[in-house]
Amino acid sequence: MPRHLSQDRPVAGEGIFVMQENPSADFTNLLQRPGVISAADVLHFRREVFRDGIVSQAEAEAVFALNDRAGETCPEWTEFFVEALTDYTVNQAEPRGYVSNANAQWLVNRISHDGVVDTVSELELLVRVLAKSTRCPPALAGYALAQVAYAVVEGEGPLARGMQLTRGVIGEAEVDLLRTVLYAAGGANGLSISRQEAEILFDINERTDAAQNHPSWQDLFVRATANYLMAVSSPAAPSRAEALARQEWLDDTEVDVGGFMGRMFSGLGDIFSEGFFDDVFTSSHVQMEGAWAARNRARQAEAAASEAIDAGEAAWLVERISRDGRVNRNEQALLEFIRRESGHIDPQVLDLIGRTAA
Repeated sequence: MPRHLSQDRPVAGEGIFVMQENPSADFTNLLQRPGVISAADVLHFRREVFRDGIVSQAEAEAVFALNDRAGETCPEWTEFFVEALTDYTVNQAEPRGYVSNANAQWLVNRISHDGVVDTVSELELLVRVLAKSTRCPPALAGYALAQVAYAVVEGEGPLARGMQLTRGVIGEAEVDLLRTVLYAAGGANGLSISRQEAEILFDINERTDAAQNHPSWQDLFVRATANYLMAVSSPAAPSRAEALARQEWLDDTEVDVGGFMGRMFSGLGDIFSEGFFDDVFTSSHVQMEGAWAARNRARQAEAAASEAIDAGEAAWLVERISRDGRVNRNEQALLEFIRRESGHIDPQVLDLIGRTAA
């Protein structure tokens, strides 16, 4: 059973997260009606409770506790919940701008229920934290990606309550959400797809029906995995942002990234709060573009020969493709992409290409 997609619950990666109980303050007595959070209650929180613009840990705990106990909430509460807790996790908790292992563990402890994020608002909070932070533990990004993967493969989790999911089949909306999570993680963690992210993408590919999956899945799988394999050593490789972009974005050279992405993903607008996609893509894009420019300046002197996939990367690729004893159409597309784009192909990969082409 793949490590990242167990049949019961998604896992965070390398196990840095441990469930803990956290004491919290009580805001329930501030509600006008017990168990119901209204727009008037949210306005009161904004004006009175958080008027200093600072969210303390006690207040963050109280917001989580109130969210857990409320039987009925309004859209204004979801917006406030995500905004206040993103601000605390990224900007108030030390080190500011970074999400430390301890802060990441605190966040997962509060939103994880038997390994699964229970509500769409909590998933939205997780993705926004990734997008807003300058850096965070890779396991946090893996945890977020595993939540979407779990929904796709098992047809369960918060997305199952907001979308019509077919177990073992990736629809266009799920591809868009996977792309969004990968994009958000890029703003926090680096310029290329990580090994952990590539592993989860392979797990999804192996456990879904290639014949029924939406065609956009193959494009995302191929370009994201190739980005992991090639970008580390290649000055000429496309950035993470380019690897994750949909074709409409690539074709429009004057696009406003945030607004355009928000319109493209409007099919998910009934699930997430207004402005979610704009915010995630704008925040992540600014960070990734700056980092990519710095990387290119630092590596201008490197030769184009460094586009080669090294022996370690080649061994990983061969093992992943060979693991289930077959090569599906998406894996074949990935091999063809590498054959076309890589300046030098390791003999292990060349052998695999030759065997699959035969």
